[in-house]
Amino acid sequence: MRTALVYHEDMMATRLLWDDPECEIECPERLTTALGRLQQRGLEQRCLRLTAREASETELGLVHSPEYVALLRGTQALSTEELQALSGQFDAVYFHPSTFHCARLAAGAGLQLVDAVLTGAVHNGLALVRPPGHHSQRAAANGFCMFNNVAIAAKHAQQEHGLHRILIVDWDIHHGQGIQYIFEDDPSVLYFSWHRYEHGRFWPYLPESDADAVGQGRGRGFTVNLPWNQVGMGNADYVAAFLHVLLPLAFEGQMQATPECFAHLTQLLQVLAGGRVCAMLEGGYHLESLSESVCMTVQALLGDPAPPLPGPMVPVHSALESIRSVRAAHAPHWMSLQQQDSAPVLSPSTCSPEGRASPPLPGGPEFKAAAAQATVALSPLLDQLHLCPTPPVRTAVALTPLDTALVLPPDVLHQEASSPKEETQAWARLHKALAKDEAVTALGEILCLLDGILDGQVSSGLAATPAPAAAAAVDVATRHGLSRGAQRLLCVAVGQLDRPSDLADDGRTLWLSIRGKEAAALSMFHVSMPLPGTIGGFLNFALALVLPLAYGFQPDVVLLALGPAHGLWDSQAALLAALLRVPAGGRVLALLVEESTPQLAGVLARVLHGEAPPSLGPFCVASPGDKQALMHLRRQLESQWKMLQVAAPA
Repeated sequence: MRTALVYHEDMMATRLLWDDPECEIECPERLTTALGRLQQRGLEQRCLRLTAREASETELGLVHSPEYVALLRGTQALSTEELQALSGQFDAVYFHPSTFHCARLAAGAGLQLVDAVLTGAVHNGLALVRPPGHHSQRAAANGFCMFNNVAIAAKHAQQEHGLHRILIVDWDIHHGQGIQYIFEDDPSVLYFSWHRYEHGRFWPYLPESDADAVGQGRGRGFTVNLPWNQVGMGNADYVAAFLHVLLPLAFEGQMQATPECFAHLTQLLQVLAGGRVCAMLEGGYHLESLSESVCMTVQALLGDPAPPLPGPMVPVHSALESIRSVRAAHAPHWMSLQQQDSAPVLSPSTCSPEGRASPPLPGGPEFKAAAAQATVALSPLLDQLHLCPTPPVRTAVALTPLDTALVLPPDVLHQEASSPKEETQAWARLHKALAKDEAVTALGEILCLLDGILDGQVSSGLAATPAPAAAAAVDVATRHGLSRGAQRLLCVAVGQLDRPSDLADDGRTLWLSIRGKEAAALSMFHVSMPLPGTIGGFLNFALALVLPLAYGFQPDVVLLALGPAHGLWDSQAALLAALLRVPAGGRVLALLVEESTPQLAGVLARVLHGEAPPSLGPFCVASPGDKQALMHLRRQLESQWKMLQVAAPA
């Protein structure tokens, strides 16, 4: 899997030439610091480095008017005084003699990245650019943005590569109103933005940044704004927004998120569109946090496991209000939101609390004081941030009966080692089903793989066991993992694999059983659910139940066991493994029965190795029975598992 890094040193040329506290934060150090950190971590060396080219004026014209392009071209010959006077005609903008060249490079970098991904030269990539672009409009610079880099890239993908469905995810702290205006009537582009809004009191102070702005004409439902109405939104809030708003829609058609969160969000996006993700730098003005977030994003694009998320996974009340508001606004346009409990409510953004002080203007003295406080608050998080060392082996497989027919990436390890014979036999004596030699041999390989994952020598693994011994092997693997120090073990058991009756319900194990027709929360840590019969039903269960539970539990390791009669299509099993890999930090051991097809084993191994899962096929809605089962389980569990909530408690 190849990841591109698109950059040009000339983009550091533009800088502020006069005193302007509002604009001084958009500086060349934003790029130099981020690039330096990528080099320090050895991440740049692992990418395919592409030198950005200038976008042509014809390409700029995909989005911008000829008069506006000519205006920016003319800035190359202006004096400092003339540049300052022109800058004053726009909101939060400064011009420099190099602005036109730098802005064309920034737009061209996005075009190069799109071309590289869509022609198959690379799988994904990051364009490290400035000036940013998402505030820029057809005929106006805005918010440090000159040309709308992302919008130009999307138009290029439509016209030159024939794309008919494009997802733009904007997780800048400010609303990218420029992108929204450009695509608000275009149903082929789904634009999702979460941003600090503060009931309209945070820049850019626009009513159309609120949840009830859903697009225009044929584009209604394809603009999704999730406004944050208080500061301090954390990892749980951002992950909840992804699970309960963005991912359901994507499959159907002064904030405190830590840098680790960007790795999780990027990997969740990679389950879409065959993993073809083009990331582009927009804002980010706290240099240390920006550089760490860039590193985390590149690591995720490279397929490295995501580091654990610090802090409790409990969304705050204000975040749940925003999530409920946007779900209510979009329920008329999206079937996936109609199939989950989502009662329409008044937008919380329309009723700002009385007496709230207006937020400081960007760049002003109060803004600087707030930024200094944020730096003090953020520094301990950054000091504690240790990139999880990449295990020597990303994926290992022990699939002897299937090995000869497998087609795997060249660096997947075919494991031949086994746990010590005496230890394996001691565990095998717990079950009659493990009495045969072939079952004991398979168990030894499973335990060896699990030890490698828990010791940090292997990130993920895939093993096979004889079908009659499958339930016993899962039981032993669970107990062995706990005995080896796993504090939280998530077991997702699909098919004829019952939870052992004597397994302690002490909070160290979360057992999700997917089989039959029963939907029951037998305890907080033992949940049984039916296997949905449609793609829509499967996605609902995966995104609205399994993944929120996984994030709430924060497992040390995941056992994904596909037992006899599991009933999953290969693509469904692959998606489940890809999703579980994210909250588990890559630490997933998948167990198959030896009768499984080589095709299933191969796709699971590739997904565990970091590749994108295959498409599920055309979307179809969940059946009434699947919908009822999901709602029943969510109502039973959401008081104990806060990541299941999609609305603030009354």
